[in-house]
Amino acid sequence: MTTVPAGHAEPTPVDEAEFATLKAEVRDYVEHEGEAWTERIEAEHRVPPELWDELRERGYLSLAAPRSIGGRGLPFARYLELIELFSRPHASLRMIVHVSNGLWRAMLPHANDEQIERFVRPQVSGEMRVAFTLTEPNAGTGADIKSSVVREGDTYYLSGQKHMITFGHTADHLLLAARLEGTRGGEGTVALMVPARGEGIQNNLMADTMGVIGTDHAHLVFDRAPVPVANRLGEEGDGLEVAVGGFLVPSRISVAMTCVGLASKALDLAIERSKQRETFGKPIATRQAIAFRIAEMAADLEAARQLTLHAARTWECDPAAGAKESSMAKLFASEMLQRVTDGALQVFGGIGFFKSPIERVYRDARAQRFEEGTVEIQKQTIARELLA
Repeated sequence: MTTVPAGHAEPTPVDEAEFATLKAEVRDYVEHEGEAWTERIEAEHRVPPELWDELRERGYLSLAAPRSIGGRGLPFARYLELIELFSRPHASLRMIVHVSNGLWRAMLPHANDEQIERFVRPQVSGEMRVAFTLTEPNAGTGADIKSSVVREGDTYYLSGQKHMITFGHTADHLLLAARLEGTRGGEGTVALMVPARGEGIQNNLMADTMGVIGTDHAHLVFDRAPVPVANRLGEEGDGLEVAVGGFLVPSRISVAMTCVGLASKALDLAIERSKQRETFGKPIATRQAIAFRIAEMAADLEAARQLTLHAARTWECDPAAGAKESSMAKLFASEMLQRVTDGALQVFGGIGFFKSPIERVYRDARAQRFEEGTVEIQKQTIARELLA
């Protein structure tokens, strides 16, 4: 069993000149190739397989993982500087980078040497697509999961349903949480690496979403689907620890930074539009109401960025800490994103309601209030820690 701390990469000193070059490269990529992919995804309503290939070949799917398993080993806070940039073009592009750079955190601490070679390394390199598979139609995303397994010899037989599984339809494997039949609560849960297709598995593509167009979501039905016991990560009873321990906190912080990145795109569009759009012969940027709104948007955005970086540093210093700070960052940043995108659309006026970059950003922004836990879940987490 690996001894890597849950969710933590091995510390790697950062060569500042090298990182500056990488950051400039990513910025150029999102402003050019990223915008081209944005237009194509919006037109085709799908993520072309070539985008996955391009991101993998550029090394963008393995930025945060430790070098020992094939990653670049970027410290978490420095990786966040890049995910902010990746969040500016299409949300599906950002989703690929975010998911690919985070799933190893759930897998690695519980994988044995053989599983590291079979699952973790291929996931980090981008050769294997893995979908995080927790949410169910008739349960929450925690100890009330209903999907169950029965063990017969060296095989688990999996039954139940999962839905809204991001990239679940195009994945190779599912990192899936279930429970031993007859158990309750967190006890008896297991984490399994399940093939996305095969005997006893129905893999159904769900309908298009309002935003984040192109990212596929799967509704999965399992009817005694056989899964080798050798595909279990950790021990019986460790399922929820694999699913959320060491993974959820940094993932929420990453999502908070994606809100910052998308808000920065909305702010830039609003500033540009305010200088171009005229009323009564003057650019609306000269109108105090508009100028003040843009100033408020910029201050709101920077506050979210700094709170997110504070949460990242807290978690980096102590992997057992940061739950409250991560939920604060996710809560504030996701709400900030709604305010900034709404303000940006108002600057555009009626024309912003037509298909356009700001209209796409506005649609994509709404999804961030659900990703990695709703606003209500974040408030519950914060209150629980404060009132304990």
